[in-house]
Amino acid sequence: MKRNAISDLLKWKASAERKPLVIRGARQVGKTWLMKEFGKNYYKSCVYLNFDEEDELKSIFETNKNPQRIIELLSMIAGEKILPGETLVIFDEVQECPEALNTLKYFREKANEYHVVAAGSLLGTLLAKPKSYPVGMVNLLDLYPLTFDEFLEAAEPALFAYYETIEKGQQIEELFHHRLLEAYNSYLIIGGMPECVSSWVKYRDPAQVSQIQRELVEIYENDFSKHNGSVNSGRILMVFRSIVTQLAKPNEKFIYGAVRPGGRARDFEEAIEWLVSAGMLNRVCNVSKIEHPLSAFDRLDQFKLFLFDTGLLKHMAGIDNSAILLKTDYQFKGPLTENYVLQQLRGQFDVEPRYYSDKNSELDFVLQYGTEIIPVEAKGGESKSAPSFKKYISDRHPEYAIRFSKRGYRKDGSITNLPLYLARKTKELL
Repeated sequence: MKRNAISDLLKWKASAERKPLVIRGARQVGKTWLMKEFGKNYYKSCVYLNFDEEDELKSIFETNKNPQRIIELLSMIAGEKILPGETLVIFDEVQECPEALNTLKYFREKANEYHVVAAGSLLGTLLAKPKSYPVGMVNLLDLYPLTFDEFLEAAEPALFAYYETIEKGQQIEELFHHRLLEAYNSYLIIGGMPECVSSWVKYRDPAQVSQIQRELVEIYENDFSKHNGSVNSGRILMVFRSIVTQLAKPNEKFIYGAVRPGGRARDFEEAIEWLVSAGMLNRVCNVSKIEHPLSAFDRLDQFKLFLFDTGLLKHMAGIDNSAILLKTDYQFKGPLTENYVLQQLRGQFDVEPRYYSDKNSELDFVLQYGTEIIPVEAKGGESKSAPSFKKYISDRHPEYAIRFSKRGYRKDGSITNLPLYLARKTKELL
């Protein structure tokens, strides 16, 4: 399968300002595969070092700070000469060897001609503590599960070729609209975890995908218990397991008391930070004003937490596939749709999405595009009712207003209706 992140890696390779690169992302989102694929296709050779599997590697970094000497020793281990610009050096599971992570600083200062890329699970939580890594000395790249377009290219290449051609204002033929909606429904069930997508492409067996999702959730929950940092692993697990309940509430706002009766911010805020840093949860802040710049109006005590992969959320919520496939309305349809939309919007705009909510009204998402503020409504079906959204438009007359739904791509007055399968193209269709 192809990953959009390859284009980011190519920009990094070509950049005159290139520093050693650290790839962050939750476990199993495809970091190792991406690094190896990049090395195989765009370099003459590739030296892969895994600190989890090869314990003795650690001694090299514990006793040496000179990058030239480290390269010499790694060349001997790899049995080939590591050449500047021609060999990609990969440090995998680098969280197991903090000295190797720290060495990146010396590569930047004294041997930047070598191309070094590092990754590891839970790196985000490590990087959240500035003392534990070379701040300012590395480039960072975040890797997420496959987005809808990546999933479509892997699962239905011919349909993806059509999807690629969709431009602003284009009429989408009914046949393709229905086929793309079917692909969207499949994505809600399968999600974007590489193992799930790969299994679906090979076997088209939803039971097998469900089994993989169950195992992934178990792997993550085991990771929490193995985590021995300052944050209580039991609390991390409680927050993670509360996500479905949190999103099933009418306003979806995160409530500490829903994790545990009487729970307060001070009990769980570190656990939330840990899960967000680890790339497992996406946090969306409420803003007190819908004005530019959005981040100035963040209400840090009011936020929603969404899961990093919609397929895993669907699995954890126990939604039956037939509910998604048979046009029925089910209790969790709204939150699942919003989770999907957020997953597709991430990284498209310079400022991450926010939401707006007060006593009288609520906007699912608010986007900042240049100095423009865009209200966004996310609908799981074809319904058009959205009083707060319409009132905001009639009061404020924004230049753009977007409704995601299963209706066709068209303008309804001042509202642009984007079919849910086009969420990943939001910015280019504005």
